[in-house]
Amino acid sequence: MRFSLLGPLTVHDGTSARTLDGPKARVLLGVLLLNPNQPVSTDCLQEALWGEHPPATASASLKNHIARLRRALTEDSDDEPRIRAVRGGYTLRVGPGELDTDDFTSALATARTAYHRKDWPTVNRETKRAAALWRSTPMPELADLTAAQPHVERYTQARWQALEWRIDAELALGRHQGLAPELTGLIAEQPLREAFHRQLMLVLHRTGQQAEALAVFGRLRRTLIDELGVEPGASVLAAHQEILRPTTTPTPTSPPHAPGDEPDRDGAGDAAPDASGPAPIGGVSKSPAPPAGPVPAPAGSGVLPSRGDLAEVAESLARNVHSRWLREEEQRRIHDPFPLPVRWRSAPAGLLDHWDNISGAAPGATAGALSLDGGLAQITDVYRRVGSGRLVVLGRAGSGKTVLMMRFVLDYLETRGGGEPVPVVFSIGSWDPTVTALRDWLVDRLLRDHPNLAAPASSRSTQAAALVDAGWILPVLEGFDEIATGLQAAALRELNSVSLPLLLTSRTEQFADAAATGVLGKAAGIELTDLTTDDLIHYLPRTARPTAPGKRTGRAATVWCPVLDELRNRPDHQAGANLAAVLSTPLMVLLARTLYSDTPGQDPADLLDTTRFPTPQALEEHLLAGFVPTVYRQRPPAGLSTAASRPHRVWDPHHARHYLGHLAAHLDRPEQRHRQDLAWWHLSGALSLPSRILAIVLASTAATTLSLLVSATMGLVMPSRWTTFGLTILPAGLTVGPVVGLAFGLVHAVAVTFDKEAFEPSRVRLQLPGRGRRMGDVPARRLNTAWGAGLLVGLIVGLAYGPTQLVLGMSRKSRLANAPLVEAVLAHSLLYAVIFGMAGGLALGLMATLETPLDVGSAATPMDLLAINRSTVIRQALLVAPVITVAIAIFCRVLGATDLFQGWFGPSPSLWTWLGLGTDCGLIGTLCYVLSFTAWGQWVLFTRIWLPLTGRLPWSPMAFLDDAYHRGVLRQAGAVYQFRHARLQSHLSPTPYEPKHG
Repeated sequence: MRFSLLGPLTVHDGTSARTLDGPKARVLLGVLLLNPNQPVSTDCLQEALWGEHPPATASASLKNHIARLRRALTEDSDDEPRIRAVRGGYTLRVGPGELDTDDFTSALATARTAYHRKDWPTVNRETKRAAALWRSTPMPELADLTAAQPHVERYTQARWQALEWRIDAELALGRHQGLAPELTGLIAEQPLREAFHRQLMLVLHRTGQQAEALAVFGRLRRTLIDELGVEPGASVLAAHQEILRPTTTPTPTSPPHAPGDEPDRDGAGDAAPDASGPAPIGGVSKSPAPPAGPVPAPAGSGVLPSRGDLAEVAESLARNVHSRWLREEEQRRIHDPFPLPVRWRSAPAGLLDHWDNISGAAPGATAGALSLDGGLAQITDVYRRVGSGRLVVLGRAGSGKTVLMMRFVLDYLETRGGGEPVPVVFSIGSWDPTVTALRDWLVDRLLRDHPNLAAPASSRSTQAAALVDAGWILPVLEGFDEIATGLQAAALRELNSVSLPLLLTSRTEQFADAAATGVLGKAAGIELTDLTTDDLIHYLPRTARPTAPGKRTGRAATVWCPVLDELRNRPDHQAGANLAAVLSTPLMVLLARTLYSDTPGQDPADLLDTTRFPTPQALEEHLLAGFVPTVYRQRPPAGLSTAASRPHRVWDPHHARHYLGHLAAHLDRPEQRHRQDLAWWHLSGALSLPSRILAIVLASTAATTLSLLVSATMGLVMPSRWTTFGLTILPAGLTVGPVVGLAFGLVHAVAVTFDKEAFEPSRVRLQLPGRGRRMGDVPARRLNTAWGAGLLVGLIVGLAYGPTQLVLGMSRKSRLANAPLVEAVLAHSLLYAVIFGMAGGLALGLMATLETPLDVGSAATPMDLLAINRSTVIRQALLVAPVITVAIAIFCRVLGATDLFQGWFGPSPSLWTWLGLGTDCGLIGTLCYVLSFTAWGQWVLFTRIWLPLTGRLPWSPMAFLDDAYHRGVLRQAGAVYQFRHARLQSHLSPTPYEPKHG
């Protein structure tokens, strides 16, 4: 007997299909079939038949319906009835292969696996097998049963997914003819499903109908913008670019994205249902009910159900992450001429957990070891085979862990289902697990690299925190070996305290030392293997320009031919053995290529000179030492982020080596927490605290003189304008400036001492209330912090300003002119401390009130984040300066009119006098605040001025960093730069950091 649920409920008795008589019999059978071989309670069955208010005779009537259904399903060969009474309910026995939904989900599971392998004939065959089982909307008899709708929706969405996969397979196989009418009909049924639009665009384009293809894109874009306010996803945009790309004949290619990479905007999921079939909807057993929407993929894939707005945030993050690492891969020239082989074997068993734990075997069951051997193209498939979703990638320095990590992120995103988490790379070397929990550290790094995720989520937390908490983030933790040695065991314990899936990279030796006290729970592992001589023979000649045509093989000769002949023919000779040992890692092959393939006139045969290079270590140091001078002797690379009209800066190799050495030494300082990240807002940390205070004092003096000059200029157009401090501008600036600067410097020192992260880049912008924003949206903690900071700075500056006023003679006509000196100083200090404190607190409190997170979609690169913060700080200054000006004028005018303070400011000062004082204080205070307490201000003062003055950095440090990135010395990791490899950083640093303890 066979039961069909994918359409009207039917029963096949081996000869014909029939529909049961009576609607209640069909409903009863449907509910039992949704829970095959599982007890279903009598209460659930009664509710399915009669609703929430069954009749008094429901119990007896149910027994009659069960009896009739049992007779209808009885076969001559049955030894026992199909339906059995159990305690509290009934069970329907269903054998293997008797449900069409089992065949349906089995076909889709096979198709899913084939899709990831790009086995298009199998995808085509299995999706057609699934489609043949589909007759119409599943189980219309249960349309009024709420508990059945998740099952119906699941199978419906799986059917759409099967259609997507089948058409992608047809496209990959070059079968475009006849697909356009079918896709047009599918789009009419699913107008927001982007995959069908992408496929129709490609079909039309590849059949010579470019205009029609572009029209499909235009209609989809207008629909998404009008109805959802979003742009098409990355896969649709890629298809659009293919259409616009000038070609003579469109070439069929594999689908650009795997299923679900661009989930539909209506929230429908894309994952195929679990082959295990539907879960109970109301039985006696405690089996969980099936989730609405897509069903989780096999264990280890990390699929999550769609979660509305948060799912859209995850999709936006996925697109940003994909575009970033795609640019990074292109920048590294990994595909020029082709990727170097990266192969691995299973990691040593002593470093890993039991396979029973990794596979999630039931108690008492045994899971055999899984073969994880593979190459670069299989990394995502290998990860998905790990039941726990936890994989450790081990290898020695330069073995290709970073290349493998990039390929994993890109491949995972390109084969990612709509509900799967987003792989995000985190350089874990800066993590201190004894201070910060992993969850909090991940959120902080997300906010740094993706400032748009600071927007509030529905739970009042940030979107970054909501993504981490909801399981939308798959952490790719790079550089476990960069964690301080004494903290690595603590890091493993913290990783074991959470169950989230992850991919972790580390040097083998450091991970083995940490694993001596405990393994990473439920984590499988692979260990990268060395390159072979054959790999070098295939790769290096194709990186160099031909020198002569090939004689026998047809391959052109290059400068590498004599060297490779030596490696092949004399592998035991010292020169060949040394060089083969060095060129066994992708890093050293890259350095050798840069020095000898990319640089004309260089002969790699020098590498065989055992007099100059008697050991492999000497060869490695030679390649590392020659890398920076070589890349800086070359012409500036194309694609720099500077404006097109600005000429490219050219740095002398010697100076470039000096600047890079300073940057490496900055990262290798013992007190440096971020040993990998060249963050522009941390570069000021290269200066000692006394040097920073001195810089703030000098800058404050210059800012004070400039501010007084501006206010004096205003006096030319203001009637009755006061004379600044009764002195000329220069003496006033030189007197007040150091006092104010010292006050700001001391507060800066306190902030640095008690909060190492006090000057992070701002993740907000200023926005007036309205347009969907309310005043109450600002967190009370942020408001209190801003108000308190302004009050504290104002109090300290006011305390310092009072005595200065007396020295300058500003108060010689005040009521306190004849008072004892100590009394006068204290009185003026307290008075101005109160006035300046209230004005500073009001200004920064108002600024915090108007803050709102950066626009969603703004992803940070180092230069973008710097530009955003420059704009934010300028806007803050334009707000703070007028507020301080008006506040001080009002406070002085009001206090001066009271009996207590009357005469303290002199004989009846005019309104213009108070506005003049407020203007001076507003300009001076704002400039000093910007330079002392904002990330951009400190960048300008310390990194753009002070460090270049002392010769440690060039005068255009960001242009230098961007140029080093494009020359391949640095890489971008979100909002920060990093040295391309830890070995290069260690070589450039005058005193490489040697971690001894936590």
